[in-house]
Amino acid sequence: MRALALSLLVLAAVVYVLTREHDTGWLGYVNAGSEAAMVGAIADWFAVTALFRHPLGLPIPHTAIIPNRKESLGESLQEFVADNFLKEDVIRERIGSAGVSRRAGEWVIDGRHADRIVREGSRILSDALSHVRETDVAAVIQEALIPRLKEEELSPVVGQLLDEVLRDDAHRGLVDLAVDELSRWLDHNHDEVAALIENRAPSWTPQWLDRRVSTWVHEQVVEWVAEIGRTPDHSARLALDSWLRDLAQDLQNDPHTRERFERLKVRMLTQDRVSTTSIQLWDALRRAVIGSLGDETGLLRTRATQEIERLGRRLIDDEQLSTRVDSTIADIAAYAVNNYGHEVATIISATVNRWDGKETADRIELHVGRDLQFIRINGTVVGGLAGLVIHAISTII
Repeated sequence: MRALALSLLVLAAVVYVLTREHDTGWLGYVNAGSEAAMVGAIADWFAVTALFRHPLGLPIPHTAIIPNRKESLGESLQEFVADNFLKEDVIRERIGSAGVSRRAGEWVIDGRHADRIVREGSRILSDALSHVRETDVAAVIQEALIPRLKEEELSPVVGQLLDEVLRDDAHRGLVDLAVDELSRWLDHNHDEVAALIENRAPSWTPQWLDRRVSTWVHEQVVEWVAEIGRTPDHSARLALDSWLRDLAQDLQNDPHTRERFERLKVRMLTQDRVSTTSIQLWDALRRAVIGSLGDETGLLRTRATQEIERLGRRLIDDEQLSTRVDSTIADIAAYAVNNYGHEVATIISATVNRWDGKETADRIELHVGRDLQFIRINGTVVGGLAGLVIHAISTII
């Protein structure tokens, strides 16, 4: 574009030289037009060049504007972006009109994107878990977690949690499970229960009597456990509930109970088996998760893919869900803009300030220089036309 603009200037100069002896007739118009075209081309060349550098290397005042004022230009651009783009109402409007959640849902169900999300997420999570060393986990448990648990008084927290569980009857399922398992064990282990009773019988009693007593005791225990299982308000259940309620209140209010609980807690945490077992549980869980993540046809990855696809369809079909998600995204973006918008905008001025003056001018010129060269071209053409008009008026006068 520079070459094109310069070529027009050279063409105007050549035409001017060839017609400078003719100031009348149609050649006079050509001469006047070419002269004015040179003036327009040179004036606009000076104006465009003055933005980026000193014309002809001469330190003319108010030239090389961008290299000399890049800091103020960067600050002005920063303020412009912060005032016109990083505003809460602008962000909310753009997110609302963009339909982010619906677009995300369409992208998820399109092609194999859900599978890709799960595949990449599984690889990242698997790599992360693989790089967690056992020594690091042991250090966290032994040096951070266990000492912290020793220092903190946990009895009020445990008591409050137990109180909430009892208030919601959330423990009944666990009691039912324990009763069912005990009943099943008693049904399948009659000989063990009978042997346990017979071994504690007096040595002088006949063996047949011991066997009959052990059988009767086993039957009574089985019937009692079965009765507990099918009776929601059984006295044993009520007694257990009453004991648990008293324990919950004592853990919160009774100093003696709280002290005993804390001593028990410290005794348990000081045993080596606690940290060893915790590390083993973590390692087993880590290996199980890594194995599941590595199995492309496994239940974990298959279920994750299905859930992501189901979420994508809901984002498209469920207007209320889509609106809530967009509102949440807008709230997050608005919060970020209100609290960190200015810091984000400072990236512009900080980046510009790091640039060298000449580098700044070159970067901007590469982006807008093509359009600026059109100014030179237009100046040449408009200057020539203006010269023709002026020459015509002068001739008429």
